[in-house]
Amino acid sequence: MSKENWINEKCKEIEQQRKHAPQTMYRNIEEITGKRTFFSTGCIKAMNGDIIIDKEKILERWAEYIRELFKDDRKDHNIMKNNFAGPPIMKEEVETALKKMKHGKATGPVNISVELIEALEDFGIGKVTHFLNEIYDTGQIPTDLSKSIFIALPKKPGATECEIHRTISLMSHITKILLKIIMLRIRNKIKPEIAEEQCEFVEDTGT
Repeated sequence: MSKENWINEKCKEIEQQRKHAPQTMYRNIEEITGKRTFFSTGCIKAMNGDIIIDKEKILERWAEYIRELFKDDRKDHNIMKNNFAGPPIMKEEVETALKKMKHGKATGPVNISVELIEALEDFGIGKVTHFLNEIYDTGQIPTDLSKSIFIALPKKPGATECEIHRTISLMSHITKILLKIIMLRIRNKIKPEIAEEQCEFVEDTGT
């Protein structure tokens, strides 16, 4: 296994361990960076190459980098005025989305996990279904659900450039369920349009 692949595998483990196995997570971080910190040097480079050591300015630099990384470069943002309302979200769709989600993931800004929803069984699934339908009907996602927590893990010890870090995004599990449902609906719409010759690239389809 190459060093880059090894680091990627360790980062995936760290993401899973953040919530349920913090001690193991810290050991893995130390194994990757050589020190017990995400910022192994305690500093980061500004866009102009200057070294930043002030904690607040380091956070500002990371916010600047994340905005640049995910900015939308499209010139035109066409707003569709047609009514594209679809059928209400069903409990069965929530159940399917839950089955496709991995366990042991960090919960992000909202401390509600997949495991908690599953433990509440029909009651929990019903509450989530009702809540998601409110979002679906209004088109308004609550602020907490639209936020993500970004964690930066250096790809190599002593990294000072933002680009030499792997950014992990921790998103609310409720948001993940909604996105999973929308994705599955889209997939069901486009799947009949995909030719048999392309079946290798379609989930649950073999050659």
